[in-house]
Amino acid sequence: MIHGCGRLIWVSSDLVTRPSPSVRLMRPGDLASVAAIQADSYHPHYLEDDATLRARLNEFPDTAWVAQGPAGVCAYLVAYRSVLGKITPLGGHFHSPALPNCLYLHDLAVSTAAAGQGLGPALVSHALAVARQEGLAYCALVSVQGSQAFWQRLGFRATTLDDPRERQHLATYLGAAVYMTQALAAN
Repeated sequence: MIHGCGRLIWVSSDLVTRPSPSVRLMRPGDLASVAAIQADSYHPHYLEDDATLRARLNEFPDTAWVAQGPAGVCAYLVAYRSVLGKITPLGGHFHSPALPNCLYLHDLAVSTAAAGQGLGPALVSHALAVARQEGLAYCALVSVQGSQAFWQRLGFRATTLDDPRERQHLATYLGAAVYMTQALAAN
């Protein structure tokens, strides 16, 4: 049984439609759901504590979104404005530069119950639209846990980092972490 987010299901021979989730800005009341989704989605090495989640939402409330269905929050995306080629080390603080040119997608996760419903791509599409509206030229992220193919399907490409410090920041991520970028065309 699927809990929370909308999806099409077959019952007998009739098609039943459940309401589709909506994308909205994350609110402080969503943080418990976000933490639960994070714990369900990531290796323990990547988990952020409640204080870190709250601080990031407080600092960048306009670039943190959730997908909400009838039973509540079932996916989220946390991002912040940055500069192309700059990576925040795992667990590091986000810093917004004076002249950002990039939206950095820090954390995307979908609950197990809502997997396969297109919520990850929907949240990314929403974030890319916001970045384009703001005139940002790029979007970037660090792909972890074997997610590189997912990001490639969404138009991101592996990008080599020339700066040794940024390569050290990338190395703070467990396993085969890959820095990926996408150039954004203005609307």
